[in-house]
Amino acid sequence: MTFGGTIELVGKTIDMVGGAIIVAGLLLATIGAGLHLRRQGPDTYRRYRQQLGRSILLGLEMLVTADIIRTVAETPTLNSVLVLGGIVFIRTFPSFSLELETTGSWPWQKRHQTMHHPGRKTSRCEQSPQEE
Repeated sequence: MTFGGTIELVGKTIDMVGGAIIVAGLLLATIGAGLHLRRQGPDTYRRYRQQLGRSILLGLEMLVTADIIRTVAETPTLNSVLVLGGIVFIRTFPSFSLELETTGSWPWQKRHQTMHHPGRKTSRCEQSPQEE
């Protein structure tokens, strides 16, 4: 097998893994939401969206990785680099939107989190640039 053929195979494999992650995440999130709803758990819809969003994020990262591998492994031309840039840009926008949707902050922001432990309260503060 040639180098180009190997890279194409690796790219297709990563593409399949990315798609499988999205599908598996959809199934697991749906089953989990059904079970949670059956137990009349609070915030079922919010939890479902967060779990589904995380799966989509991971799957998109895999798809972008496959595109990068395929483009960089070949002899990059201006056209192939521009196409890759467009693909990464288009796939990054949904990633940022999903990140905001699932965590409540942009990927470059850190959140203030208060952790509760039995008998004590600790605070872990991760500041975003706006909080400084």
